[in-house]
Amino acid sequence: MSGFPLNCLFGVVSIIELKVCVIFLITNCFSHVRTFFVSKLKVFFPKFVPETKLSARNSEGSQLITVHTEMVEQKLQTGSNREFMATYYNKGNKPTKTGFGEGLLEAGLRNQEVVCIGADITTAVGCNLFADALPHRFISLGIAEQNCLGVAAGLALEGKIPVFSTYGVFAALRAADQIRISVCYNNVHVVIGGAHAGVSVGPDGATHQALEDIGIMRVLPNMTVLSPCDATQARLATIAAIEQCKGPVYIRFGREAMPDFTSDLPGFEIGRSQLLRQGNDLTLIATGHMVWEALLAADILETSGIQARVINMHTIKPIDQGAIIQAARETGAIVTAEEHQVHAGLGSAVAEVVVQHHPVPMTFIGMPDCFGESGDPRQLM
Repeated sequence: MSGFPLNCLFGVVSIIELKVCVIFLITNCFSHVRTFFVSKLKVFFPKFVPETKLSARNSEGSQLITVHTEMVEQKLQTGSNREFMATYYNKGNKPTKTGFGEGLLEAGLRNQEVVCIGADITTAVGCNLFADALPHRFISLGIAEQNCLGVAAGLALEGKIPVFSTYGVFAALRAADQIRISVCYNNVHVVIGGAHAGVSVGPDGATHQALEDIGIMRVLPNMTVLSPCDATQARLATIAAIEQCKGPVYIRFGREAMPDFTSDLPGFEIGRSQLLRQGNDLTLIATGHMVWEALLAADILETSGIQARVINMHTIKPIDQGAIIQAARETGAIVTAEEHQVHAGLGSAVAEVVVQHHPVPMTFIGMPDCFGESGDPRQLM
């Protein structure tokens, strides 16, 4: 996903040279492999010595991302963002699909109206926990995604809270008509889990890598679109989708075990982004697995005195306009990062806000109008 052209920067003359260089750097350097970050930084900024910063680890050996050292506590920031004044570290790699399954089970145990619908895929999409604990409320309808959404809409009209999960390419694309008419047109409370999101699916390749689902889902009226950054947040997002929403919700999550670093304390709020790191030189707005990568990038940039703000945009729709406008005004440049096509995804959603309220130079990290391929998840990212 790195190394694609920077056409979006051409013609920009109102930004200082430093910020242009930083955007160019981030665009070409976003990679899960930290050594790749280091090698690219040395090319553009030879005086960087980031190895020392990146080697920091806690007593258990977990990778550290230092956000603020002044206050190690959780607090609310005045305005539209939730700020975590803490040190972020990887508690252990864990698939976001597992967090989805844990949240589904937790909500199901609290509310007997919650039912789960499967399409011959259970463990692979995190529904096995619910199916094992509450088999009388688990319905397997086979490989028939369109039928599953029709049944889900009918159950919702009768007062149930159906949760349907399958691979994102099948849920968002194959059943798009049923989602549009049966679910969204009726504005019923159906929660749709889109698994295998992004290129991090790895060896399954292009046919199973959901790279267009955000774009398709966010244009549908009444639909809420969530993209949690790790397993802990996937659990909280699933509970919120079931217990707080009244209409249709789409949650995208991945298969591969990725860093799990956010707090499990209550406080997840749909439509309210998280300010993970303060900075005034530019803003990195990321979603899903790319949030951890944004924190890594910001940590590297700090070694040169460049302070990058990092925002976790876990809700794509309704998007946190206040946080985006504030970032544009205060930092003057925005980079978005997502495991999705650069068209119609997070970057487009952010740009729609920026261009209307406070235009600033932007660049977009994602799939450059192409399909994915098979390979190692981290190499693909």
